[in-house]
Amino acid sequence: MREPAETGLDPHDPGRIAPRFARFDLARGASLTTRILLLNIIPIALLAGSVFYLDSYRRQLTGERFRLAQVEAQIIAEALAGASQERQEALLIQIGKEQQLRIRLYDPEGVLTQDSFVLGEPAYTLDDPTDDSWVERWGRSLDAGMDAMLGAPPVPDYVEPETDDAEDWPELAEARRQGITQLRLRYAPDRTPVITAAAPVGLEGATLLLSRNPRDIVQSVRDARGLIAALIGVAFLVSIMISLYLARTIVEPLRRLARAAVRVRLGRERGVVVPRMSERGDEIGILARATSDMTEALRQRIDAVEAFAADVAHEIKNPLASLRSAIESLGTVDDPALRRQLNDIAAHDVRRIDRLVTEISDASRIEAEMSRTEFEVIDLDRMVRNLVAARDRRDENEGREVAITLHDGPAYIQGVALRLERVIGNLLDNAVSFSPKDGRIDIDITGEGEFVELSVCDQGPGIAPEAREKVFTRFHSVRPDSEQFGNHSGLGLAIARTIAEAHDGTLTVGDRADGGSGACLTLALPAADSAR
Repeated sequence: MREPAETGLDPHDPGRIAPRFARFDLARGASLTTRILLLNIIPIALLAGSVFYLDSYRRQLTGERFRLAQVEAQIIAEALAGASQERQEALLIQIGKEQQLRIRLYDPEGVLTQDSFVLGEPAYTLDDPTDDSWVERWGRSLDAGMDAMLGAPPVPDYVEPETDDAEDWPELAEARRQGITQLRLRYAPDRTPVITAAAPVGLEGATLLLSRNPRDIVQSVRDARGLIAALIGVAFLVSIMISLYLARTIVEPLRRLARAAVRVRLGRERGVVVPRMSERGDEIGILARATSDMTEALRQRIDAVEAFAADVAHEIKNPLASLRSAIESLGTVDDPALRRQLNDIAAHDVRRIDRLVTEISDASRIEAEMSRTEFEVIDLDRMVRNLVAARDRRDENEGREVAITLHDGPAYIQGVALRLERVIGNLLDNAVSFSPKDGRIDIDITGEGEFVELSVCDQGPGIAPEAREKVFTRFHSVRPDSEQFGNHSGLGLAIARTIAEAHDGTLTVGDRADGGSGACLTLALPAADSAR
């Protein structure tokens, strides 16, 4: 069997054409443009999802500030323990200013005794959100939305108590009761974090409360989020542009091919030209050229079928008309001799029609049959000798001498034996028809080179050069004057060439090599070691 040409793909193997990983249809029923857009946007969506993971970055920063606040609270508590009031005030002012903290000191009764914001200038101030720009308000809304989507635990608001004693701060109460440092996180009105740390001071029951407003945490997260958003926007625009480019270079050519294929299928425009896209060297260009070639081949096949049907109708019409005339005349003729003559004509026409139908059936199914038949190795010399001997026994050579000569043997080919016998039989039938009664038919077989050649030469009048291709035309029949009309359908050599070409071979007409009168029909077939 011949392999599919050019593409190198087996059309019967769906795994070669559609790999397993390509069978998952992400957007079944969607257009190719939509699929391209979807596949290009999915990575952008995944990148956009990384914005949510900034929450873990924020928690990490907040955790570091918690640890820092705990250490600071413990160090400050140790520094204040046992110090005089003047020294405590100086430390509160200095540390609060340098570390941007608010430090409050409570006596054992829980009463506020010292406050760094009262003793000196406040180290920080909480912003009033009512004066913020729309960008800042949008940022706060985005933060709240992220917390809601991620299911973050609620964070209480930071509110300064009216009396400001130890019982107003839960972390101070816990530190007084347990004797260890306690930490809390609250949100200022502008949703920036406020971290408080309460720690015992000395052994007399005094406590301190330090608070910090690390606005840089929020700003760092918002800056990272803004950078990622900008990158996502740029990537989204680039993805859209790439998708549109791919859609234009892939989808539009495919649509052109589809429109041309529809017009060809409808048959409304006989001259529809399927674009070949010769400038494209990619798979779409290959598809366009293959589709164009396939369309042209289909048109040629359709034209051939239509011409063949017309020829069949013409060839069958003549014997049918003769048969009809003979049958109609039988009813009006009483002369026995004339009736026998009419019966002979009718019988001859029936045989002629039967022969035509048989030849037409063979001619119409040979190509389809050959395309699915497995070839076998054949000894051509042995086949020819057996065939000639069988014809002699049936007197099909009509007394002509048939000489078989093998040159440069052996002559092995690959093919379908039954069909090749049909070719050789048709060539011998043709040679017998044109050979004189005492003539000789020479069969020469040459097995040298990539092809095995078989020549059948007669001693008839020969074939003029301008008519040598016409003899292979269907229903073309030029017979000797001595031969009874209607014994040949004119399909023999056409069928022989079809079978030869199905074997990747050729069938041609030439002159005798010895210069004598007669024609030589040469069948060339690939040798077995070079065939397929």
